[in-house]
Amino acid sequence: MVGIMALLRALLRTARVIRHTPRLSDGLPPDDAVLLDVPDARTAPSLVAAADGDWEPAAKLLATARAEADWESRDRQVARLAAFAYARDDWLVHWLADAPRDPDALVVKAELEVRRAWDSPARRERLREIGPLIDAAADSAPGDPVPWRIALDHARGSHATHGAFEALWEQAIRRSSHHYGCHVAALRYLSAQWYGSHRECFDFAEQAAADALPGSLIKALPVRAAFAQLLAGGYSTVHAERIDRAADLAVELSAGHPAADPGPAEVRNLTVSVLVRRGRWEAALEEFRLIGPYATSFPWTYFSDDPLDRFLQARDGVRHRLASATPLRAAPGRDRTGRDRPAAH
Repeated sequence: MVGIMALLRALLRTARVIRHTPRLSDGLPPDDAVLLDVPDARTAPSLVAAADGDWEPAAKLLATARAEADWESRDRQVARLAAFAYARDDWLVHWLADAPRDPDALVVKAELEVRRAWDSPARRERLREIGPLIDAAADSAPGDPVPWRIALDHARGSHATHGAFEALWEQAIRRSSHHYGCHVAALRYLSAQWYGSHRECFDFAEQAAADALPGSLIKALPVRAAFAQLLAGGYSTVHAERIDRAADLAVELSAGHPAADPGPAEVRNLTVSVLVRRGRWEAALEEFRLIGPYATSFPWTYFSDDPLDRFLQARDGVRHRLASATPLRAAPGRDRTGRDRPAAH
């Protein structure tokens, strides 16, 4: 009898999956349309030009962001260009040869060298050697917070003291008090993995989110702290409540940005990974819909060497969970607060 009941339950789950999975796929791009780490429309042409050895579009892109004080876009652009230069830097070498004091070339070079140093077995020594390069980038554009974000990443890897880090942090926020990249760098320094604790990390993230401007990605800092706590494991009920509040705030932030937008894609990927680990399937599915085709390496590289495949597996898993838990003649829903309403069994 027990075996028969188990078989019936398995057949029922299969029937639910077959019935509900197609409907739960509404609004989700097919697997082969999902892309990893796609640059935004403004940055992509510069990367194409760099592949042909032409640095001028990158120079124009970064100079425009600097002139407009669009520091969030500039930071993302610098990161993208440096990531490309990591594999192929001939265009950057030519740029620096033609314009050795160009603040935009210098900041890309500083970012590139910090990345290379982080991947080196002699990380600490290499980071020390490139300190003057970061200083040169900062001096060349006194109002730009991006070199200071790079300096914060550099300080974490070179084992800077709390006092030295705080001095850099003050310089960073003096240039842009709401710069997301600098806040992320500070959060990493304060994490339990580096020089702080989960409590310090959460306290900093929650205070920064409370002070942030409406729609700012800084409001997603608590979900970064939540992710770190989930990775560490062994958290209490109090921590779980804090994690869920962080996820709620990130969901609210995500809902205020356009769907299928590469700008907040990393924050959305992070948010959905936290929702999945907390078993909040309906909220996770909605977040996958907002992500659209824009998967990002972070956070999925923490779970797999193939982040795109891990993203797709997580998305399929959410649909399967919802479908198998939904009665054959019913559909999952949400309560009035936007929290997940458990599906009937």
